[in-house]
Amino acid sequence: MARTGRLRSWWRALRYLVAEGVAGMVSMALLVVGLVLVVFLLFGPGWLLAPRAVGLLRWWTGLARRRAGWFSGEVLSERYLPIPADPTFEDLRRLATAASTRRDAAWVAVHALIAPAAGLFALAFPAAAVNSLLIPAYWQMMPADEPVTNIYPVTSWWGAAAMPLVGVAYGALSLWLTPLMARGMCWLAVRLLAPTRESRLVERVSALTASRAAALDAHAAELRRIERDLHDGAQNRLVGVVMMLGIAERSLRTNPEQALPQLLRAQDAAADALAGLRTIVHDIYPPILDELGLEGAVSALAGRSAVPCVLDVGGLRRAPAAVESAAYFVVAEGLTNVVKHGGASGVTVRLHTADRGSGEVLRITITDDGHGGAVERAGGGLSGIRRRAEAFEGTMELASPEGGPTSLTVELPCGA
Repeated sequence: MARTGRLRSWWRALRYLVAEGVAGMVSMALLVVGLVLVVFLLFGPGWLLAPRAVGLLRWWTGLARRRAGWFSGEVLSERYLPIPADPTFEDLRRLATAASTRRDAAWVAVHALIAPAAGLFALAFPAAAVNSLLIPAYWQMMPADEPVTNIYPVTSWWGAAAMPLVGVAYGALSLWLTPLMARGMCWLAVRLLAPTRESRLVERVSALTASRAAALDAHAAELRRIERDLHDGAQNRLVGVVMMLGIAERSLRTNPEQALPQLLRAQDAAADALAGLRTIVHDIYPPILDELGLEGAVSALAGRSAVPCVLDVGGLRRAPAAVESAAYFVVAEGLTNVVKHGGASGVTVRLHTADRGSGEVLRITITDDGHGGAVERAGGGLSGIRRRAEAFEGTMELASPEGGPTSLTVELPCGA
């Protein structure tokens, strides 16, 4: 049983090393491409390729983590900052110089240099063992001036008779060295690709810096929206009320019969201004969230939607007030986008609480059957949703192929 287990372990290590050897050739090609890209980065245009290059690097190292996890039996976690859909130059710089990017690039360089040699050695020893065992059967077929050479030239039966012993030595060396090389390759992958405590702290600081910037952007955008609503809505209505009251005052002095209709119009205008102010206050923090919770608030949004809306809140648990407020506005903005731009005949909104390794997240999915082709633009509704999500260290994913359907998924950490 022990011998069978050792053979299985050897076979597993051999497959891992061969896979790493083949992957090492790909890493060598990626290393060359990366060096060329670094040159382009120095001149500027290469920055435009940084998101694609980092995405490719993350995908390739993700495959390496899965291979190492398969061999070691442990799951190697991935911790990456999200790649912005519309990155600024500062986002590109942060992405290209992040600790995770440097760590992945270092692994590709080391992998390209070591893995092909390890894979070659892993195959060479078993092949040499088999060849040594077969030499007694074919050494005589070789030309006299080109004898079989394996440690020494085989030119006689005495020399050929010793070859099986050499084959056994090669086999024993392979049984010992192949698992050792495989463990070394796996250790290297874990050492370079698994996040260290220091790198986790650095990435956490970077994530907090990015989320703080996103929170400030979202806060500034919210203030601008409130100012715009006050200026274009309530302020204009109040100015109209003041003007109407001034006209009514003059009428009272000159023609009292006309004052009453003007006062009534001023009263109506004041009521409109009050309604506008209530709407603005409602948009800052909807009172319905306190009254009915997130489930009731989004039910009201779904009921008011101009596009027929199906709401699914199964598995939804309570979250902090700030997170529920952000989720409410995500749903409101998402439904507004569907009505304005989706061309849909129906929309489904699903909210549920999911468990992640780092804690609970509030997951929001909005799917419509419209014509698709939605893209995120700076200053648009989708950009605002992303800012809200990033302010909580959350994520936003948009899938909108031409012809539809469009699916928007937002995750908000409940511990934010």
